[in-house]
Amino acid sequence: MIDFTRLIQLPHTAGCLVCGRDNPHGMQLDLHVDRETGVVHTTFTPAAEHIGFEGIIHGGVLATVLDEAMVWAATWSGRRFCVCGELNVRFRRSAQVGVPIRVEAAVEISRGRLITTIGSLSDPSGVIAEGSAKYVPLSQEKNREFLETLQQHPSTLEAVVYLREEVLVE
Repeated sequence: MIDFTRLIQLPHTAGCLVCGRDNPHGMQLDLHVDRETGVVHTTFTPAAEHIGFEGIIHGGVLATVLDEAMVWAATWSGRRFCVCGELNVRFRRSAQVGVPIRVEAAVEISRGRLITTIGSLSDPSGVIAEGSAKYVPLSQEKNREFLETLQQHPSTLEAVVYLREEVLVE
């Protein structure tokens, strides 16, 4: 069960395909992190423009949403933006247009220069897909550049402040 009192909204970058508010072709999702556990949550309701075959959501779209949640889990854990080095997704069944999907992601192992995550997509009928990924944290310099791209919004201020705190381990 999700304790909504512990969730804080993660920030957005303008053009991001998943969370960007200025991307007219994007999903514009809000992602939240549990400040105590680091688990990232979002809900995605696929639309007709997300299909592969008629009525079935494209697997690449599902993998993209899962990757976004997992990269945020990795980023939150190390307070440094990360890039994906490897992404594995196992599809259990198809997702349908208009049926909300719950997305969750967490860090499994963090070893400084490599962060391993796990995640899942599910709807009211059960698990749609599960995934794992390996993320590489950016350099401190590149991380500072990425921090500057975050859009300022009161709902994401707590997360931005947390992410801007310097971590002294390189």
